[in-house]
Amino acid sequence: MKDIGLVLVSGGMDSLVRAAIANKKHDKLAFLHLSYGQKTSAKEKECYDKIADHYKVDPKYRKTVDMSFLSQIGGSSLTDEKLEVTDFEGDSDEIPSSYVPFRNAHIISMAVSWAEVIGAKNIYIGANYEDSPGYPDCRPEYYEAFNKLIKAGTSAGDIEVVTPVLMDKKKDIVNKAKDLKAPLELTWSCYKSEDFACGVCDSCALRLRGFKEASLDDPIQYKS
Repeated sequence: MKDIGLVLVSGGMDSLVRAAIANKKHDKLAFLHLSYGQKTSAKEKECYDKIADHYKVDPKYRKTVDMSFLSQIGGSSLTDEKLEVTDFEGDSDEIPSSYVPFRNAHIISMAVSWAEVIGAKNIYIGANYEDSPGYPDCRPEYYEAFNKLIKAGTSAGDIEVVTPVLMDKKKDIVNKAKDLKAPLELTWSCYKSEDFACGVCDSCALRLRGFKEASLDDPIQYKS
């Protein structure tokens, strides 16, 4: 039986790098994409499909799960049309408006369920604490606790969530993508726009800073 690495792929830069890392370590990849009612869901799905094609992921190991119920719950500028996605205001430990309440717990739960079905033992998630200290579900202790839950609550207790970029700076992620020859031009990070990246939301600003600190040009297009 082939060793399968299950990768959560949003279509963003962090998820691309974790896919590239998993590709080096496993015989086969499985890609899982979650649509949770985010404002750029169509663009993210497009990027996910292109990244899956790049890594030649077997169609039967590609899955998209509808989690649009999170938009019904609301509470985040990413899913609630009444809330505006705010511009980046600098590094802060405050929880930003883009935080989707307890989102990663839902995402990981979906991944664990599928991992049990296909026999994957490692689930790769691109959570990044260093550039997102305000997100409670991007903290190291969160994943330590979740792995204990998975061990206790699955049939074999041998599935683990792997966080290869958790403590990286964005410049480190950019450099890893370069070293792994990962196609950064296929990714999308913007929270606001699906045609040209806005360049001012939290995600765009951190991405641009990462490229600047890595002394590399970002290959995607931004609004002038």
